[in-house]
Parts: sequence; C-alpha cells; structure tokens
Amino acid sequence: MVWILGVILIVIIFAVILVVAGLRAPQVADPIADRLAEYSIRDEPMTLEEIELSQRFYERVIIPIFNKIGQIAARFTPQATLESARKRLEMAGNPMQMDPAFFLSLRFVLAVLFGGGIFIVFAVTRRNWLQGLALSALFLGIGFMFPDLWLTSKIRGRQKAVFRALPDALDLLTICVEAGLGFDAAMGKVHEKWEDDLALEFGRVLQEIRLGKLRREALRDMAERLGVAELTSFVAAVIQSEQLGVSMAKVLRIQSDQMRVRRRQIAEEEAHRAPIKMIFPIALLIFPSILMVLLGPAAMLLLRSPMGAIMR
Repeated sequence: MVWILGVILIVIIFAVILVVAGLRAPQVADPIADRLAEYSIRDEPMTLEEIELSQRFYERVIIPIFNKIGQIAARFTPQATLESARKRLEMAGNPMQMDPAFFLSLRFVLAVLFGGGIFIVFAVTRRNWLQGLALSALFLGIGFMFPDLWLTSKIRGRQKAVFRALPDALDLLTICVEAGLGFDAAMGKVHEKWEDDLALEFGRVLQEIRLGKLRREALRDMAERLGVAELTSFVAAVIQSEQLGVSMAKVLRIQSDQMRVRRRQIAEEEAHRAPIKMIFPIALLIFPSILMVLLGPAAMLLLRSPMGAIMR
C-alpha cells in the first residue's frame, strides 16, 4: 500500500509540475518570423538544413510528432468536436499556439502515458493485477482530462482578466470619443496604452476592420472569442447605437458606469463568500495546529502526573 501511495504521489507531483510549467509558459512567437529575422541578420546565407537545426528540439521533433498524431486523429474525429476545441482554444488565447487536432492528440497521448505507465509498473513488479487495472484506468482518465482542465483554467483566467480591465478600457474609450476621436481611433488608443488581453483583442478587431470586415462583425467575433457576458452586452450596445445613430459618447459613459457597478457587486459577492471558504482551512489546518500547541504541553504534564499513571 505504501508503494502504491508513493507511485500516486510521484504522478501527482509530475502533474503539478506540468500545470506550473503550462501557466508560466511564455507566449510562443511566430516561428516563421523568428527564422526570417535570424536569416536576415547573418552575413552568410544559411542552408535549409542549418535553419532547421537552429530550432529547439521540441520544435523540430516533439511538435511535428504531435501534429502528425493530430492529423491522424482528425480523420476520425467529428467536425463538431474539432470546432468546439478550436473555439475553446480561441477563448483561452491559444497560449501554446495549438491547433484543435494537436490538442485532441495531446489528450490521448497523456492518457496513454499516465495509464500505460502505471500498468507497466504493475506488470514489471507483478503486483495485484486488480489494483493495477483499477489504478491504470484511474490515471488513464486523469491523463485524458488533464489538458481539458488546464484549458478551462486558462479560459477562466483570461475571462477574469478581461472583465477586470473592461471598466478602465471603457473610461479611456469614453474620454477619447468625447475628445473628438472616432470609435476605431479610440480602440487604437486602448491598444497602444495597454498590453492586456482586452487591448490585444481591440488590436485584432482593428486589423480585421482594415482587412475589410465590417465593424459590427469584428466586434461580434471578439465577443464570441472572449465569452464574457459584460463584453457581449457592451458590443450589442455599441452596434445598436451605430445602427440607430445614438451618441457614441453617451452610450460609452453609460456602459462604463454599469461595468463599474457590476465589478463592485462581484467584489462584494466574493467578499461575502470569503468567510465560508475560510471555514475548511481553519477547521482542517489552523485549528488542529493551535490545539496541539496549546494543549500539547498540558497533555504531557498530565501524563507525568499521578493521574496520568492511573490512566496508564
């Protein structure tokens, strides 16, 4: 039993390391742009083999393997599943520049690694086969669900960041529009001033507008990518004001006030939830420690006393 608990502990530590590495992973730059920049700064021309060897190992070997597995898996995956994975990756900001097939193949590969690793350990050590199959099935499910849980945490974190930045962005939009700028130029100011997820999305909207997409369609696509209810209502108000000819500055000011009220309400709601959330760590961690510190010396003195000798 101790051996089984040790294996479980090792796998949990490995999973935590993967989560931390995924959360702290930097934004992946465009590999084509990096390779062109590297090629342009060299005095001597590079061959194709030198350019390929200049990449890191996981870019040359690991990612192509996963992409190949993803292409094979995409043939047997329903289109609705691929579209759902693509939408969720866009909502998360696609932190590792993955395509839907790559993400689905990653789920299967981790499931095989987790479940197959436990099964191989039991097969080599010739332990209880029933326990081995049960643990293999358990870690098979954990490995399959791990990328989905990681992506869900990324989506929630990005949505929270967008919601927190929305009132300040609306204030800047309101000031710029009241100063005489157009709505597109105001979004450009937000994109220039900040580097958060909302500002990057505003920059993407401006690029899509320059490429010929209608403003309302670009704004709707942005709201769908982010999946924040407050941003969706803001986009609907902006589109409606554009169609009806209402003053954009007035609409932005009303939306900004509403967003600040909404953010304050959510902060108050979280503050009311805090005492309830503190019950479990206090009861399970803090209170037993205080009890041991306060009553431990008294219990030792009681055991050394004549009454403690009678109890023994």
